[in-house]
Amino acid sequence: MVFFKLHSESTLHHKKAFVLLPVLCVLLSSCIKEADFSGFIRSTDRVEERFQQSMAWNQSHSYKNIVFPSDDYKLLITADVHIGGPKTHQNLLSFVNRAKLPDIAAAVYVGDLATGRESDITLFQSLLPSDSITPNFVMVGNHELYFDGWKAFYNLFGSSTYYFTITTPNKKDLFICLDSGGGTHGESQLAWLKEMLDKLRSQYDRCIVYSHSNLFRKHHTASTSPTMDELFVLLDIFETYKVDMVITGHDHKRDIKQLGNIQYIVLDALRDDAKNASYMLLHKNHTGLYFQFIKP
Repeated sequence: MVFFKLHSESTLHHKKAFVLLPVLCVLLSSCIKEADFSGFIRSTDRVEERFQQSMAWNQSHSYKNIVFPSDDYKLLITADVHIGGPKTHQNLLSFVNRAKLPDIAAAVYVGDLATGRESDITLFQSLLPSDSITPNFVMVGNHELYFDGWKAFYNLFGSSTYYFTITTPNKKDLFICLDSGGGTHGESQLAWLKEMLDKLRSQYDRCIVYSHSNLFRKHHTASTSPTMDELFVLLDIFETYKVDMVITGHDHKRDIKQLGNIQYIVLDALRDDAKNASYMLLHKNHTGLYFQFIKP
C-alpha cells in the first residue's frame, strides 16, 4: 500500500507538471515582452571565443576606409530584421533600396539579422547591396547565436568586432562595431575597445560605437543585458574618449538618452511584423551629426 501511495502521488505530480508547463509558458510569453523561447537553443560559442576568431580574421583583412567626395554624407543603420520563418523581408528590401542611393556612404546592421539558421543568414546576405555600391557593416545579435548560427555568420561576414573609417575632403570619422550577441562584451573585447580608442580617437573628428545589446533597459524582457560592472566600464570608456554616439538595437523599441555629451540610441526593429518598424538615417556635415527615423 505504501508503494502504491507513493507511485500515485508521483503520477499525480507528473500530471500536474504536464498541465502547468504550457500554462507557465503562456504566462511567460504574455508577461515578458518579446519573449523568445527559441533562445533555449544556443550556440556553444562564447564571447571570448568569438572575439579571438574576429581578431584572427582582422589580422588577415585590412580595415575599411571609405573615401567620400563630400564632407556631407549619410549612413543608414538598422537592427532586428529577423529574416526567417513565415515572415517576409519587404522592410529590409526598402532599407537596401535606400542604401543604394549615392548620398549613402555605408549601411550598418546592428545584429539580429536572421533566426540563426544558416539558410536564413545566407538569405539575409544575398539581399544586401553589393559592397561596390554601398559598403555593408554587419554585427551579430543574440539570434545569430541560435542554432550554431555564429559559424554561418563567420563564414559569410567574418569578424564581428572591428572598426571602419570615413574620410572626406576635410575630416575623418571613426566607427567601431562590437559583438554583444550574448549580452556581454567580455573582458578581451573591452580591453580591445579601450586600446583602439586610446590609439585612434585623437586622429578623428567624430566617433560612433555600434553594438547589438542596448545598455539601458526600459522594460522587463527575456533577453540579455550587460552586467552592472561592465556597464560602468563602458560608460567610463565612452566618456573618457569622447564618443559621440552609441547605437544599439535588441529591445525593438526606439529610445534616446543623453548622458553628458553622448547620445545613446536604441533602434526600432525592422522586422516585417514590427508595429513601429523604422531605420535610422544618420547625417554628418560640417555643423555636426543629425539623425531621423524612416518608416520602410
